[in-house]
Amino acid sequence: MILYEDDFVIAVAKPNNMLVHHSSMARNQSNEQTLLELLQEQFEKVYYPVHRLDRKTSGIVLCAKEKEYVSRFQALFIENQIEKLYYGLVRGFSPKKGIIDSPVKGRDANAHKEALTHFETVSSIELPIAVQPFETSRYSLVKLLPKTGRMHQLRIHLNKISHPLIGDPKYGDRFHNRMFLVEFDISNLFLHAASLSFVHPFLSKPIAVQCPFPRHWYIITEKFNWKLSL
Repeated sequence: MILYEDDFVIAVAKPNNMLVHHSSMARNQSNEQTLLELLQEQFEKVYYPVHRLDRKTSGIVLCAKEKEYVSRFQALFIENQIEKLYYGLVRGFSPKKGIIDSPVKGRDANAHKEALTHFETVSSIELPIAVQPFETSRYSLVKLLPKTGRMHQLRIHLNKISHPLIGDPKYGDRFHNRMFLVEFDISNLFLHAASLSFVHPFLSKPIAVQCPFPRHWYIITEKFNWKLSL
């Protein structure tokens, strides 16, 4: 789904469990279709990703239409000139708001790099469903504003404050992940890149792009009586 398009860039909605492109770091099969391959197949054109989303994360991906446009858009991310808004569903009752300032490993997995995330709790619920070792289970909907863009930053940061994302196989809680699979038949990661706001580097005008939530979000928020809004 194309969310925004002009002569220089397109913004598309990436579903859960799809790679942006093949890489040596991703554990993927050569026949697994990536987002870039899907775009090329549909529009018969090569696009160039400006940034990345994890395979398991859904939401907005910006792609430049020509290779020479990439650096101007990437500068927005490097210079913190782009506002990124994510939503996550986490274990437990998370604090009303806070800042997570904790280094995470870079893509080379050797050196830690500074990472900063602001968060705000939107809704919380306690369910009469036992999840080891408790007789009930608690969850929160959080709004996330990452100020840096490290690999797995939000997943690592939420784990750091003991409120891991539901559906995260690496940094999450396997007991709560299993409960969502058994009770709701959902195994997808609940992390969604919902909006991007920036001043266009070529057109010099403000751009705001929003991405609808995937279906599994609506299934859960309807059960929890929560309202989703971008």
